[in-house]
Amino acid sequence: MHTVIDNVRLIDPESGLEAAGALLIHGETIADVLTGAPPALPDGVTRIDGSGACLAPGIVDLGVKAGEPGERHKESFKTAGRAAAAGGVTTMVIRADTKPAIDTPETLEYVTRRAADAGQVRIAPMAALTRGREGREMVEIGFLRDAGAVAFSDGDQVLTDARVFGRCLTYARSLGALVIAHVQDPSLSRGAAMTSGKFASLRGVPAVSPMAERMGLERDLALVEMTGARYHADQISTAHALPALRRAREAGLDVTAGVSVHHLTLNEFDVGDYRTFFKIKPPLRSEDDRLAMVEAVADGTIDVISSMHTPQDEESKRLPFEEAASGAVGLETLLPATLRLYHAGQLSLSAIFRALSLNPARRLGLPGGRLAPGAPADLVLFDPDAPFVLDRFALHSKSKNTPFDGQRMQGRVRGTWVGGARVFGP
Repeated sequence: MHTVIDNVRLIDPESGLEAAGALLIHGETIADVLTGAPPALPDGVTRIDGSGACLAPGIVDLGVKAGEPGERHKESFKTAGRAAAAGGVTTMVIRADTKPAIDTPETLEYVTRRAADAGQVRIAPMAALTRGREGREMVEIGFLRDAGAVAFSDGDQVLTDARVFGRCLTYARSLGALVIAHVQDPSLSRGAAMTSGKFASLRGVPAVSPMAERMGLERDLALVEMTGARYHADQISTAHALPALRRAREAGLDVTAGVSVHHLTLNEFDVGDYRTFFKIKPPLRSEDDRLAMVEAVADGTIDVISSMHTPQDEESKRLPFEEAASGAVGLETLLPATLRLYHAGQLSLSAIFRALSLNPARRLGLPGGRLAPGAPADLVLFDPDAPFVLDRFALHSKSKNTPFDGQRMQGRVRGTWVGGARVFGP
């Protein structure tokens, strides 16, 4: 089957292309990228009119919590898949912080099978780095990698034993496996709900210094230098951490970093009067830190933007701020929230999709993230200027804990394709 999507503005983060044109799809892959005048279509080609919207590679969202196994009441692969398709996410990179953790080939195969049966988009599963994410015993990295794990991470459960972490990194390096870490000093951040400063003091909420992130990153980078492992910091959120990251790059270490869309578009003052939908991990930072994160994405110091989709039920959020669960859903809000930076003139569309699609795909060894002949036809068609007011109850996710509820946003997804098949849109 041949399909052409024409009358679109092509956004290719690999080549930097931002131009009017059309895209020809053959089966599950991109056959050709056409710029300029509308192409003459041979017989048998299905035409889809893009109505002048933008066509970009589908989003590869690194760090999604799907809720299966163990917390299906918060999210399932079916509801997460629907939310992803509605948000232009064509690949969900699933975290291992499930109950039980994804720490054996059997659990990984169960997750992969469940996702294939219920989901609408591609799944790339991570596995835990240590058994039960308890930081004591390394998982069978080789067997899990053979079973399909794209990376290894204990998530926000920081591995505090440097000797164990060093052994994990050494073994991962021997297999070429990617290790993803959450950078915090847990002795400082344990029990904290906000970033330390005047605002947290006025609210009387336990807080953590931004230096805890720098300390955690410095420790990890020293171990990476010692072992030569491939390493990715899942969420950088403070300006204090950026110099260490830049030094690691200059030293030639195989290091990348990500940031959540919430730390790019929100700051500590958004918490207001203890609004628990704004309680995330790490906590929201100062406006200076937020601007530093935007600049770091623009100059390439931070490679990846992700939603860090963390569904929580109403009961876990309807608690005093200090006791409420951390996390926010983000599969459907990732693109329109990131587009705030485009409308503010801080990031171009190609730079946004470099961080949303190309860089995460490259880091994980996935073939997507680009518009090029032979690449998978994983695509998102969106109108970056379409305004709307977000209603959290209209989200496809089972949980509705979004900090953007009631906010004015711009950027509507008009269609999503996975392997050439349309999974969202008319």
